[in-house]
Amino acid sequence: MKKITVLFIALFLASCGVKQTQSMLSNGDYDGAINRALDGLRTNKNSKGNQDYVYLLEEAFAKAKERDLNDLSLLIKEKNPANLEKIYNLYNQLHNRQDRIRGVLPLKLIKENRNAIFPFNDYSNELIASKADLSIYLYDNAKKLLSSKNKLVIREAYDDLAYLDKLNPNYKDVRDLMDKAQFRGTDFVIVSTKNDTQMVIPVRLQDDMLDFSTYGINDKWTVYHNKKQSNITYDFAMIVNFREIKISPEQVREKQFIKEKQIKDGTKPLLDANGVQVKDSEGKPMVVDVMKTITASIYEFTQFKSVQTTAKVEYMDLNSKQLIDAYPLSSEFVFSYIYANYNGDKRACEQDYYQYFDRRAVPFPTNEQMVYDSGEDLKAKLKAIITGNRFRR
Repeated sequence: MKKITVLFIALFLASCGVKQTQSMLSNGDYDGAINRALDGLRTNKNSKGNQDYVYLLEEAFAKAKERDLNDLSLLIKEKNPANLEKIYNLYNQLHNRQDRIRGVLPLKLIKENRNAIFPFNDYSNELIASKADLSIYLYDNAKKLLSSKNKLVIREAYDDLAYLDKLNPNYKDVRDLMDKAQFRGTDFVIVSTKNDTQMVIPVRLQDDMLDFSTYGINDKWTVYHNKKQSNITYDFAMIVNFREIKISPEQVREKQFIKEKQIKDGTKPLLDANGVQVKDSEGKPMVVDVMKTITASIYEFTQFKSVQTTAKVEYMDLNSKQLIDAYPLSSEFVFSYIYANYNGDKRACEQDYYQYFDRRAVPFPTNEQMVYDSGEDLKAKLKAIITGNRFRR
Protein backbone atom coordinates (compact mmCIF):
# COMPACT_ATOMS: atom_id res chain seq x y z
CA MET A 1 0.00 0.00 0.00
CA LYS A 2 2.86 2.38 0.89
CA LYS A 3 4.62 1.63 -2.42
CA ILE A 4 1.43 2.45 -4.35
CA THR A 5 1.07 5.77 -2.47
CA VAL A 6 4.70 6.77 -3.16
CA LEU A 7 4.30 5.87 -6.84
CA PHE A 8 1.09 7.89 -7.08
CA ILE A 9 2.77 10.95 -5.53
CA ALA A 10 5.76 10.62 -7.89
CA LEU A 11 3.48 10.39 -10.94
CA PHE A 12 1.44 13.37 -9.74
CA LEU A 13 4.58 15.52 -9.25
CA ALA A 14 5.95 14.48 -12.64
CA SER A 15 2.64 15.40 -14.28
CA CYS A 16 2.73 18.84 -12.65
CA GLY A 17 6.31 19.36 -13.86
CA VAL A 18 5.43 18.44 -17.44
CA LYS A 19 2.44 20.80 -17.44
CA GLN A 20 4.60 23.61 -16.12
CA THR A 21 7.18 22.94 -18.85
CA GLN A 22 4.46 22.91 -21.53
CA SER A 23 3.10 26.22 -20.22
CA MET A 24 6.55 27.83 -20.41
CA LEU A 25 7.02 26.55 -23.95
CA SER A 26 3.60 27.88 -25.03
CA ASN A 27 4.37 31.29 -23.52
CA GLY A 28 7.68 31.63 -25.34
CA ASP A 29 9.84 31.07 -22.25
CA TYR A 30 12.01 28.57 -24.07
CA ASP A 31 14.99 28.67 -21.75
CA GLY A 32 12.69 28.34 -18.75
CA ALA A 33 11.16 25.25 -20.39
CA ILE A 34 14.65 23.86 -21.12
CA ASN A 35 15.76 24.31 -17.52
CA ARG A 36 12.56 22.76 -16.17
CA ALA A 37 12.87 19.77 -18.52
CA LEU A 38 16.52 19.26 -17.55
CA ASP A 39 15.52 19.31 -13.87
CA GLY A 40 12.94 16.61 -14.59
CA LEU A 41 15.50 14.44 -16.41
CA ARG A 42 18.16 14.58 -13.70
CA THR A 43 16.59 11.80 -11.59
CA ASN A 44 16.25 9.10 -14.26
CA LYS A 45 16.51 10.35 -17.82
CA ASN A 46 15.79 6.92 -19.35
CA SER A 47 12.53 6.20 -17.52
CA LYS A 48 9.30 6.02 -19.49
CA GLY A 49 7.75 8.54 -17.13
CA ASN A 50 10.25 11.18 -18.32
CA GLN A 51 9.64 10.78 -22.04
CA ASP A 52 7.46 13.91 -22.17
CA TYR A 53 10.43 15.94 -20.90
CA VAL A 54 12.60 14.67 -23.74
CA TYR A 55 10.07 15.73 -26.41
CA LEU A 56 9.58 19.11 -24.73
CA LEU A 57 13.35 19.65 -24.45
CA GLU A 58 13.85 18.85 -28.13
CA GLU A 59 11.13 21.31 -29.14
CA ALA A 60 12.19 24.08 -26.74
CA PHE A 61 15.82 23.88 -27.90
CA ALA A 62 14.85 24.14 -31.57
CA LYS A 63 12.62 27.15 -30.95
CA ALA A 64 15.11 28.91 -28.69
CA LYS A 65 17.90 28.45 -31.21
CA GLU A 66 15.73 29.71 -34.09
CA ARG A 67 14.68 32.79 -32.12
CA ASP A 68 18.25 33.68 -31.12
CA LEU A 69 19.63 33.22 -34.64
CA ASN A 70 16.86 35.42 -36.06
CA ASP A 71 17.61 38.11 -33.47
CA LEU A 72 21.30 37.89 -34.26
CA SER A 73 20.72 38.25 -37.98
CA LEU A 74 18.69 41.42 -37.47
CA LEU A 75 21.17 42.96 -35.00
CA ILE A 76 24.16 42.26 -37.25
CA LYS A 77 22.39 43.76 -40.29
CA GLU A 78 21.68 46.98 -38.36
CA LYS A 79 25.45 47.55 -37.91
CA ASN A 80 24.81 49.62 -34.80
CA PRO A 81 27.76 49.52 -32.32
CA ALA A 82 25.26 49.81 -29.47
CA ASN A 83 24.08 46.28 -30.38
CA LEU A 84 27.49 44.68 -29.77
CA GLU A 85 26.69 43.71 -26.20
CA LYS A 86 23.40 42.07 -27.25
CA ILE A 87 25.22 40.20 -30.05
CA TYR A 88 27.88 38.91 -27.66
CA ASN A 89 25.25 37.89 -25.11
CA LEU A 90 23.23 36.01 -27.73
CA TYR A 91 26.27 34.01 -28.91
CA ASN A 92 27.06 33.31 -25.26
CA GLN A 93 23.47 32.18 -24.70
CA LEU A 94 23.57 29.83 -27.71
CA HIS A 95 26.87 28.34 -26.51
CA ASN A 96 25.82 27.90 -22.87
CA ARG A 97 22.45 26.40 -23.80
CA GLN A 98 24.21 23.69 -25.80
CA ASP A 99 26.54 23.00 -22.87
CA ARG A 100 23.63 22.52 -20.49
CA ILE A 101 21.94 20.00 -22.81
CA ARG A 102 25.17 18.23 -23.77
CA GLY A 103 25.48 17.08 -20.16
CA VAL A 104 22.38 14.82 -20.35
CA LEU A 105 22.92 13.35 -23.81
CA PRO A 106 22.10 10.91 -25.26
CA LEU A 107 18.34 11.04 -24.67
CA LYS A 108 16.33 8.13 -26.00
CA LEU A 109 12.84 8.52 -27.55
CA ILE A 110 11.54 5.04 -26.84
CA LYS A 111 8.44 5.00 -29.07
CA GLU A 112 10.38 6.26 -32.09
CA ASN A 113 13.43 4.13 -31.33
CA ARG A 114 15.82 7.06 -31.85
CA ASN A 115 17.84 9.57 -29.92
CA ALA A 116 16.47 13.09 -29.49
CA ILE A 117 17.97 15.48 -32.05
CA PHE A 118 19.80 18.62 -30.94
CA PRO A 119 21.66 20.19 -33.88
CA PHE A 120 24.64 21.85 -32.19
CA ASN A 121 26.90 24.45 -33.75
CA ASP A 122 30.38 25.66 -32.90
CA TYR A 123 30.02 29.32 -31.91
CA SER A 124 33.57 29.74 -30.58
CA ASN A 125 34.78 31.94 -33.45
CA GLU A 126 31.70 34.15 -33.24
CA LEU A 127 32.07 34.38 -29.46
CA ILE A 128 35.71 35.44 -29.70
CA ALA A 129 35.00 37.95 -32.47
CA SER A 130 31.95 39.48 -30.77
CA LYS A 131 33.85 39.71 -27.48
CA ALA A 132 36.71 41.52 -29.23
CA ASP A 133 34.31 43.91 -30.97
CA LEU A 134 32.47 44.61 -27.72
CA SER A 135 35.76 45.20 -25.88
CA ILE A 136 36.87 47.77 -28.48
CA TYR A 137 33.51 49.52 -28.32
CA LEU A 138 33.42 49.64 -24.51
CA TYR A 139 37.00 50.92 -24.35
CA ASP A 140 36.52 53.63 -26.95
CA ASN A 141 33.17 54.70 -25.52
CA ALA A 142 34.58 54.89 -21.98
CA LYS A 143 37.50 57.06 -23.15
CA LYS A 144 35.02 59.35 -24.89
CA LEU A 145 32.92 59.61 -21.72
CA LEU A 146 36.03 60.36 -19.67
CA SER A 147 36.53 63.58 -21.64
CA SER A 148 33.40 64.95 -19.93
CA LYS A 149 33.54 67.17 -16.87
CA ASN A 150 30.23 65.82 -15.60
CA LYS A 151 30.82 63.42 -12.71
CA LEU A 152 27.71 61.39 -13.52
CA VAL A 153 28.99 60.80 -17.06
CA ILE A 154 32.40 59.84 -15.69
CA ARG A 155 30.68 57.31 -13.42
CA GLU A 156 29.07 55.79 -16.52
CA ALA A 157 32.56 55.47 -17.99
CA TYR A 158 33.69 53.71 -14.82
CA ASP A 159 30.80 51.24 -15.06
CA ASP A 160 31.67 50.49 -18.71
CA LEU A 161 35.32 49.95 -17.78
CA ALA A 162 34.38 47.73 -14.83
CA TYR A 163 32.23 45.61 -17.15
CA LEU A 164 35.06 45.48 -19.70
CA ASP A 165 37.53 44.41 -16.99
CA LYS A 166 35.23 41.57 -16.02
CA LEU A 167 34.60 40.62 -19.65
CA ASN A 168 38.22 40.88 -20.76
CA PRO A 169 40.61 41.06 -17.75
CA ASN A 170 43.82 43.11 -18.14
CA TYR A 171 42.62 44.65 -21.39
CA LYS A 172 44.97 47.51 -22.37
CA ASP A 173 45.12 50.19 -19.62
CA VAL A 174 41.58 49.58 -18.32
CA ARG A 175 42.66 49.31 -14.67
CA ASP A 176 44.45 52.67 -14.82
CA LEU A 177 41.46 54.28 -16.51
CA MET A 178 39.17 52.85 -13.81
CA ASP A 179 41.32 54.45 -11.10
CA LYS A 180 41.16 57.81 -12.90
CA ALA A 181 37.39 57.51 -13.38
CA GLN A 182 36.96 56.59 -9.73
CA PHE A 183 38.86 59.69 -8.64
CA ARG A 184 37.22 62.07 -11.11
CA GLY A 185 33.72 60.72 -10.47
CA THR A 186 33.96 61.01 -6.69
CA ASP A 187 32.31 63.80 -4.73
CA PHE A 188 34.81 65.08 -2.18
CA VAL A 189 33.32 66.68 0.91
CA ILE A 190 35.28 68.86 3.30
CA VAL A 191 33.87 68.83 6.83
CA SER A 192 34.52 71.44 9.50
CA THR A 193 33.11 72.75 12.76
CA LYS A 194 32.06 76.27 13.62
CA ASN A 195 31.54 77.65 17.12
CA ASP A 196 28.75 80.24 17.47
CA THR A 197 28.37 79.65 21.20
CA GLN A 198 29.85 81.77 23.95
CA MET A 199 31.84 78.82 25.26
CA VAL A 200 35.08 77.11 24.37
CA ILE A 201 34.37 73.77 22.72
CA PRO A 202 36.92 71.12 23.74
CA VAL A 203 39.44 70.40 21.00
CA ARG A 204 39.03 66.68 21.75
CA LEU A 205 35.33 66.90 20.94
CA GLN A 206 35.95 68.69 17.64
CA ASP A 207 38.59 66.14 16.69
CA ASP A 208 36.29 63.24 17.59
CA MET A 209 33.38 64.75 15.66
CA LEU A 210 35.57 64.99 12.55
CA ASP A 211 37.24 61.59 12.88
CA PHE A 212 35.39 60.03 9.98
CA SER A 213 37.44 56.85 10.09
CA THR A 214 35.15 55.79 12.96
CA TYR A 215 31.93 56.61 11.08
CA GLY A 216 32.17 54.20 8.14
CA ILE A 217 30.27 56.65 5.94
CA ASN A 218 32.47 56.87 2.84
CA ASP A 219 30.82 55.16 -0.10
CA LYS A 220 31.78 54.41 -3.70
CA TRP A 221 31.28 57.96 -4.93
CA THR A 222 31.48 60.10 -1.75
CA VAL A 223 34.57 60.70 0.39
CA TYR A 224 34.68 62.92 3.49
CA HIS A 225 37.82 64.77 4.61
CA ASN A 226 38.36 66.78 7.76
CA LYS A 227 41.57 68.32 6.45
CA LYS A 228 41.99 69.81 3.01
CA GLN A 229 44.31 68.01 0.64
CA SER A 230 46.16 70.11 -1.90
CA ASN A 231 45.53 67.80 -4.89
CA ILE A 232 41.75 67.70 -4.45
CA THR A 233 39.06 70.11 -5.58
CA TYR A 234 36.19 69.82 -3.13
CA ASP A 235 32.62 69.71 -4.40
CA PHE A 236 30.71 70.08 -1.16
CA ALA A 237 31.21 71.34 2.36
CA MET A 238 29.53 70.10 5.50
CA ILE A 239 29.71 72.43 8.50
CA VAL A 240 28.79 71.32 12.02
CA ASN A 241 27.77 74.68 13.47
CA PHE A 242 27.56 74.66 17.28
CA ARG A 243 24.83 77.17 18.16
CA GLU A 244 24.26 76.89 21.91
CA ILE A 245 25.59 75.03 24.93
CA LYS A 246 23.55 75.12 28.14
CA ILE A 247 25.13 73.76 31.31
CA SER A 248 23.05 73.51 34.46
CA PRO A 249 24.40 74.60 37.86
CA GLU A 250 25.93 71.92 40.07
CA GLN A 251 23.11 70.67 42.27
CA VAL A 252 22.87 68.39 45.29
CA ARG A 253 19.30 67.21 45.77
CA GLU A 254 18.40 65.83 49.18
CA LYS A 255 15.66 63.38 50.00
CA GLN A 256 14.69 61.78 53.33
CA PHE A 257 12.44 58.76 53.63
CA ILE A 258 11.76 55.91 56.03
CA LYS A 259 11.96 52.21 55.15
CA GLU A 260 10.13 49.63 57.25
CA LYS A 261 10.27 45.84 57.16
CA GLN A 262 9.24 42.86 59.29
CA ILE A 263 11.97 40.35 60.07
CA LYS A 264 12.18 37.08 61.98
CA ASP A 265 13.37 37.46 65.59
CA GLY A 266 13.45 33.91 66.93
CA THR A 267 10.62 31.44 67.59
CA LYS A 268 8.05 30.69 70.33
CA PRO A 269 5.79 27.76 71.20
CA LEU A 270 2.48 27.55 69.33
CA LEU A 271 -0.37 27.63 71.90
CA ASP A 272 -4.03 26.84 71.43
CA ALA A 273 -6.92 28.95 72.78
CA ASN A 274 -6.48 27.38 76.22
CA GLY A 275 -2.80 28.19 76.42
CA VAL A 276 -1.71 24.59 75.81
CA GLN A 277 1.22 23.98 73.42
CA VAL A 278 0.12 22.49 70.12
CA LYS A 279 1.80 19.30 68.89
CA ASP A 280 2.06 17.87 65.41
CA SER A 281 0.84 14.43 64.28
CA GLU A 282 4.02 12.85 65.60
CA GLY A 283 3.60 14.43 69.03
CA LYS A 284 6.37 16.99 68.60
CA PRO A 285 5.81 20.51 70.04
CA MET A 286 5.15 23.11 67.31
CA VAL A 287 6.71 26.57 67.21
CA VAL A 288 6.02 29.75 65.27
CA ASP A 289 8.29 32.62 64.13
CA VAL A 290 8.51 35.72 66.23
CA MET A 291 8.40 38.77 63.92
CA LYS A 292 9.52 42.28 64.69
CA THR A 293 9.38 45.52 62.72
CA ILE A 294 12.61 47.34 61.93
CA THR A 295 12.98 50.82 60.47
CA ALA A 296 15.68 52.97 58.91
CA SER A 297 15.67 56.68 58.21
CA ILE A 298 17.39 57.20 54.84
CA TYR A 299 19.10 60.43 53.84
CA GLU A 300 19.68 60.30 50.09
CA PHE A 301 21.78 62.81 48.14
CA THR A 302 21.83 63.14 44.34
CA GLN A 303 24.57 65.12 42.63
CA PHE A 304 23.17 66.42 39.36
CA LYS A 305 24.56 68.35 36.43
CA SER A 306 23.45 68.41 32.79
CA VAL A 307 24.55 69.86 29.46
CA GLN A 308 22.46 70.52 26.36
CA THR A 309 24.32 71.03 23.10
CA THR A 310 22.52 72.43 20.07
CA ALA A 311 24.06 72.53 16.61
CA LYS A 312 23.11 72.72 12.95
CA VAL A 313 24.54 70.65 10.12
CA GLU A 314 24.80 72.70 6.94
CA TYR A 315 25.35 71.30 3.46
CA MET A 316 27.01 73.67 0.97
CA ASP A 317 27.56 73.28 -2.78
CA LEU A 318 31.04 74.75 -3.28
CA ASN A 319 30.56 75.17 -7.02
CA SER A 320 27.42 77.29 -6.78
CA LYS A 321 28.22 78.64 -3.28
CA GLN A 322 24.64 77.78 -2.31
CA LEU A 323 23.28 76.24 0.89
CA ILE A 324 21.79 72.89 -0.09
CA ASP A 325 20.14 71.98 3.18
CA ALA A 326 20.43 72.24 6.95
CA TYR A 327 19.52 69.82 9.73
CA PRO A 328 19.21 70.39 13.49
CA LEU A 329 21.51 68.46 15.79
CA SER A 330 21.09 68.34 19.55
CA SER A 331 22.20 66.25 22.48
CA GLU A 332 21.81 66.13 26.24
CA PHE A 333 24.21 64.54 28.70
CA VAL A 334 23.34 64.11 32.39
CA PHE A 335 25.72 63.51 35.28
CA SER A 336 23.83 61.92 38.18
CA TYR A 337 25.49 60.40 41.23
CA ILE A 338 23.68 59.06 44.31
CA TYR A 339 25.05 58.46 47.80
CA ALA A 340 23.22 58.00 51.13
CA ASN A 341 23.47 57.41 54.86
CA TYR A 342 20.98 56.14 57.44
CA ASN A 343 19.89 55.95 61.05
CA GLY A 344 18.37 52.75 62.36
CA ASP A 345 18.58 49.23 60.94
CA LYS A 346 19.73 49.19 57.30
CA ARG A 347 18.16 45.73 56.84
CA ALA A 348 14.90 47.62 56.35
CA CYS A 349 16.25 48.56 52.88
CA GLU A 350 16.49 46.38 49.81
CA GLN A 351 19.96 44.84 49.48
CA ASP A 352 20.65 46.48 46.09
CA TYR A 353 20.35 49.86 47.85
CA TYR A 354 23.27 49.09 50.19
CA GLN A 355 25.76 50.27 47.54
CA TYR A 356 24.73 53.89 48.14
CA PHE A 357 25.69 53.66 51.84
CA ASP A 358 29.31 52.91 50.86
CA ARG A 359 29.59 56.08 48.78
CA ARG A 360 30.61 59.63 49.52
CA ALA A 361 30.27 62.83 47.53
CA VAL A 362 32.49 63.07 44.42
CA PRO A 363 33.82 66.13 42.53
CA PHE A 364 31.48 67.34 39.79
CA PRO A 365 32.83 67.00 36.23
CA THR A 366 34.11 70.22 34.69
CA ASN A 367 32.07 72.05 32.05
CA GLU A 368 34.59 70.98 29.40
CA GLN A 369 34.29 67.33 30.42
CA MET A 370 30.49 67.55 30.33
CA VAL A 371 30.53 68.98 26.81
CA TYR A 372 33.01 66.34 25.71
CA ASP A 373 30.95 63.53 27.27
CA SER A 374 27.97 64.62 25.16
CA GLY A 375 30.08 63.91 22.07
CA GLU A 376 29.23 60.21 21.63
CA ASP A 377 25.54 61.00 21.30
CA LEU A 378 26.31 63.89 18.96
CA LYS A 379 28.49 61.66 16.78
CA ALA A 380 25.77 59.01 16.51
CA LYS A 381 23.19 61.64 15.50
CA LEU A 382 25.60 63.26 13.04
CA LYS A 383 26.25 59.89 11.42
CA ALA A 384 22.48 59.32 11.08
CA ILE A 385 22.11 62.71 9.37
CA ILE A 386 24.98 62.01 6.96
CA THR A 387 23.87 58.48 6.01
CA GLY A 388 20.28 59.63 5.57
CA ASN A 389 21.18 62.63 3.41
CA ARG A 390 23.81 61.68 0.89
CA PHE A 391 25.05 64.35 -1.49
CA ARG A 392 23.20 63.92 -4.76
CA ARG A 393 23.52 65.75 -8.03
